Amino acid sequence: MNNKSMRDTFWDRIYGLAKRDKNLVLIDADMGAPSLDKFRIDFNGRQYFSTGIAEQSMIALASGLAKEGKKVFTYAIAPFITSRCHEFTKLNCGLMKIPINLVGVGPGFSYDDSGPTHHLTEDISIMRAIPNLEIYCPSDNPAAEALAEKMYYSKNPTYIRLDREILPDLSGRDESLVRGFREFGKGDLAIVSTGNMVHTALEAKTHYSGKGIQIGVIDLHQLKPLSKEFKKNISQYKNLVSLEEHILDGGLGSIIAETIVDNDLPVKLKKRIGLSDYIYAYGGRENIQKSCGIDTSSVINKIDEFIN
Repeated sequence: MNNKSMRDTFWDRIYGLAKRDKNLVLIDADMGAPSLDKFRIDFNGRQYFSTGIAEQSMIALASGLAKEGKKVFTYAIAPFITSRCHEFTKLNCGLMKIPINLVGVGPGFSYDDSGPTHHLTEDISIMRAIPNLEIYCPSDNPAAEALAEKMYYSKNPTYIRLDREILPDLSGRDESLVRGFREFGKGDLAIVSTGNMVHTALEAKTHYSGKGIQIGVIDLHQLKPLSKEFKKNISQYKNLVSLEEHILDGGLGSIIAETIVDNDLPVKLKKRIGLSDYIYAYGGRENIQKSCGIDTSSVINKIDEFIN
């Protein structure tokens, strides 16, 4: 069982890159993590800075440093690095194509007991509207580590959403970094998911395998831009279901629907499973997901409506 968070896996890789590249700079907004202690000890005042609880200032500072040739990573809780400073990111990074990297921890209901201030179920919608911005969402630690390096070498601004929960590592890494997705199994139907919800999709897949029904699961960790390989791959299926811990408006399901229509692909999106609206809720993540109809049992029930 993996006992390391996605966050620490990501930052440990960035730390290794920072040791060999003195132009790599990390700026955080009053964040704490074991993996950040090494930055504070080894790089404070040179390659590490903290702006305090001032995310807009963090983005402005990062943009200036990036214009001067620094490779900048910024870090905050996911709703604060997206919603709170959206205009700064749009103008300073997106429109000007300044290659800073936004790292947000805790999308969806990761901070389950913290309530609406810390829940984030709209970031894919608002961030994919920013021009030139690449968006990533890993489902396990190996993906997070690989994407850390991909972001380091990118010439565009990037945003990655790292789940707060410790998730088990999945198999099938191979060439998925280049393709932007990985695939588990085949069938007439595939569930397309991202981040923590990939694990829910795999639980549904196991359920159907036990009934003699084979379905595929597609782990889409590169949400923008979509690769040509992804578009080709989903065309091999008859039906798709999208699954996300995110509002349906503008989220993963919208991405899939737009891709099918815009490219005239011969596949049907049978159902989008996600949040119909913003959910005002507290409590454990499993309970919140159940109330939203995105827990494993609810997902299976919704697929049962047409798979049989």
